[in-house]
Amino acid sequence: MSTSTRTVPPPAPAEINYSGHYSVNPLGEASFRSLCAQLPRVLGRITAMAWAIDRRAVLLLLTCQVATGVSAAVLLTATARAMTPLLGAGAVADRLRAALPALVVVACASATARTALAVARYAERRITPRLMTATDTTLVEAVCRVEAAACAVDGFSDRQEAAEMGVTRTQVMVMDAQRFTSALIRMVTAGAVVTVLNPLVLPLLLLAVAPAAVGAVLTARVDYDTHYANIADRNVRGMTRWWATTPKYGDEVRANGMTDYLLYWYRALSERVDRRTLAAAPRTLRIALSSSFAGGVFLTATWGLLAWLAVTGRVAPAVAVTAVVAVQTTLSALSQLVMEGAAVFHTSLYLGDMQAFFDHAAERAPRRGGAVVGEPVEEIRLEEVSYRYPGKDRAAVDGISLALRRGEILAVVGVNGSGKSTLTRLITGIYLADKGRVVWNGTDLADADPATVWDNTGLVPQIFAQWPLRVRENVTLGQPRSHDDGPVWDAVEAVGMRESVEELPAGLDTLLAREIFGGTELSGGQWQRLACSRALYRRPPLLILDEPTSQMDPHGEHAIFEHIKAISADRITIVITHRLENTRIADRIVVMDRGRITEQGTYDDLVHAGGTFADLLRLSQDR
Repeated sequence: MSTSTRTVPPPAPAEINYSGHYSVNPLGEASFRSLCAQLPRVLGRITAMAWAIDRRAVLLLLTCQVATGVSAAVLLTATARAMTPLLGAGAVADRLRAALPALVVVACASATARTALAVARYAERRITPRLMTATDTTLVEAVCRVEAAACAVDGFSDRQEAAEMGVTRTQVMVMDAQRFTSALIRMVTAGAVVTVLNPLVLPLLLLAVAPAAVGAVLTARVDYDTHYANIADRNVRGMTRWWATTPKYGDEVRANGMTDYLLYWYRALSERVDRRTLAAAPRTLRIALSSSFAGGVFLTATWGLLAWLAVTGRVAPAVAVTAVVAVQTTLSALSQLVMEGAAVFHTSLYLGDMQAFFDHAAERAPRRGGAVVGEPVEEIRLEEVSYRYPGKDRAAVDGISLALRRGEILAVVGVNGSGKSTLTRLITGIYLADKGRVVWNGTDLADADPATVWDNTGLVPQIFAQWPLRVRENVTLGQPRSHDDGPVWDAVEAVGMRESVEELPAGLDTLLAREIFGGTELSGGQWQRLACSRALYRRPPLLILDEPTSQMDPHGEHAIFEHIKAISADRITIVITHRLENTRIADRIVVMDRGRITEQGTYDDLVHAGGTFADLLRLSQDR
């Protein structure tokens, strides 16, 4: 059997398809004209973002752009003046002497342009890292402050992945905008000189680069379409990479023989991304060939016109030479304008994704009113509370009414998926009820400032974070009550961890991250004790422990529940557990099934009631 099982090919990664607002490519219905019209808005937006970061650097950058443009105009004008004596009659020395003032101006203009370019790069490097940090921090803040319910909406993670790309593009955003503006100014100044020489040259030059402009924008659109199609696969691939390469999960990967399959999965996702990218290559080739051919025709016509003007004597030799230089300068500026304009346009697509995510997160940020919930929290009431997760047919919590009072320990039990954890999220205001009300001291959580609610909450969830911080910060979570470590040690000792922490290399200063040099690691049970110490350190009016001892030994489990009972008089305590013997400490037990409370009472009442609780208790004792 084992041989035949190994011959079965592994399943390919699932195709990720979803419907709704975020399944629609925002670029799909946009016209070419509307896409090009985005450039001024994007430049204005980039300027505004940079202005907020470093105003002096922006002013310096703009000054350099103007200096570059003026230098280009002076250079061409001085070149024309120098060419007249150089190409005229007389001795070479006399011609050079006559051209010397203009040549000095040419040299100074060239030096000014190079200096302006160097200073512009300096200003750009002052802005870029801080701008990227600002956008990255804004993204992290948006995700942290978004309503928890928004994370369950289809496509949220993919939109976050798209926004991450926007943050990445900020690294080159200022450079693209700076080069685009510089090319635009040089094109205008050089184009003015060309127009003075002969009005027909500039229109031909514009026609020569117009196909390249169209091609660059169309290519950017193809690239973005491919990027958009690959968002979901890149997102899953990134998560797969993290799970496969994180040392914490290395034992499971190796001991269960998952390495080959994870590599296959990662490679399959990568190949699927590559296939979409390669499928776009013929389209971009056709665009490039068509635009190059059309541009070449008009460019040939431009040089032909200049040659005809010079041969027929319609322009003087000095003017003809200047025209060649001006045409080369204008053509270079136009070409760079097209390239950098396409880059700015490309950036605008990703910035649009990033801004759309920020706007969505802002819409979902808690706006529940400003009522303050303070201490002590005497009573929490749930009145016919219901909640259904987005996309689900059945409510996770359905019509629950419950009253919790200070000094009471409430145990919540039930099979997996019965709604226990969702109930705690509603009680703490992480989720707001779809129907009914959750009321703290008479204040509806929908009208309360959530920060004041969470300041009064201590939560130990089933899946808790193992922060790569020192032991002290893992307990205080960056919110120390004083400079004294006494309260930290009290919380550590309450969960039976004092001796273990004292044995660590640096005690409370030990970094809990084995992957980092100088860091160390805790066992699963020790991490769970530390998670409990966080909640106890806060001394919250509401303490919620969701399977707080699932990874602990019996000694540690007993100590935790004894401490919970000892401190219960000053707070409301909720314990969720599958180890029903631990519910003996509770003043009241509620049994949940399919989002409803089916039984409630004391431990002794429910043991003798012959209901679900008694059945679950009997099954746990028979194991």
